Amino acid sequence: MGYVERTLGFRTRDLDDRDLRLVTDIVGGTIRWRRYLDHLIGSLCHDESMFRSMEPLLLQVLRIGFYEIVKLNMPPYAVVDENVKLAKVALRPGAGNMVNGILRKLVLVKENNSLPLPKLEGDSRTQARALATLYSHPVWMVRRWTKYLGQEEAIQLMMWNNSDPSFSLRANAAKGITRDDLVMQLNSLKVPHEVSLHLDDFVRVKIGLQNVIRAGWLKEGLCSVQDESAGLVVSVVDPQPGEDIIDCCAAPGGKTLYMASRLRGKGKVHAIDINKGRLRILKETAKLQKVDGVVDTIHADLRTFAENSPMKSGKVLLDAPCSGLGVLSKICVGIED
Repeated sequence: MGYVERTLGFRTRDLDDRDLRLVTDIVGGTIRWRRYLDHLIGSLCHDESMFRSMEPLLLQVLRIGFYEIVKLNMPPYAVVDENVKLAKVALRPGAGNMVNGILRKLVLVKENNSLPLPKLEGDSRTQARALATLYSHPVWMVRRWTKYLGQEEAIQLMMWNNSDPSFSLRANAAKGITRDDLVMQLNSLKVPHEVSLHLDDFVRVKIGLQNVIRAGWLKEGLCSVQDESAGLVVSVVDPQPGEDIIDCCAAPGGKTLYMASRLRGKGKVHAIDINKGRLRILKETAKLQKVDGVVDTIHADLRTFAENSPMKSGKVLLDAPCSGLGVLSKICVGIED
């Protein structure tokens, strides 16, 4: 999980399920659509300098209001009223007046179907900039994808990145938790879910992840958030009790921990990583999930470790660091970052 999810879990404990889902959507959506929202805000300011000099907190209030009106289609005048109040409380009365003026402009142009958005025309560079704004992606990424995939497929990929992601939970067999146990607990929390079609320990969750966090299951190590693609990698390794397995570039350790749970307390997973801090977290999580007895963390640079270490194993997993583009829809940060 990213910083945003952890922060929301900490700050939204007293919200009911409906409000919690809305807060999660607004926070994730304003981050995901930041380039698009900033273009609209800048277009409706008096001039460019007004937008460029805008206070960060004021800009964030406007992003929230624009997202609620344009993407969530919430009642516009209720959105204006609430965000004006927010600006006055968070900043000062004058800020509320500015928010009121800009949001009312947005309501007017939206009702007239005249949102100030760029058109897909001109040369390839101009079109790339337009697509970058329309789908809130970096220009360089749009240019690369349109070059190799074509415009239509690039647009589909960007739409996928901007869609609401689903998450998977893995039941921790090392603590005696089965998928049926996890399903029963999800039912008790009224969290919509479906079992994985490919992995016996996994359950898919579209909404309600914050309820799981608040229930303390992750903190207690009863389950973990893990993508099914990572689980499929482990299924290929097929860890068996008694085996010694080397996991290269192991941190943050999701696959290490899943392999360790499948060893049933017999064998060893040697987790190698160059990042000492991330290895420390892996070690702590292994203890939490009761697999620390079969997890051995090794702080090393694999490029030299492989040459100098006498360690041998019948199974070696190398999931090398990559761009992360395949999981953009699940990373709640601005894609520019």
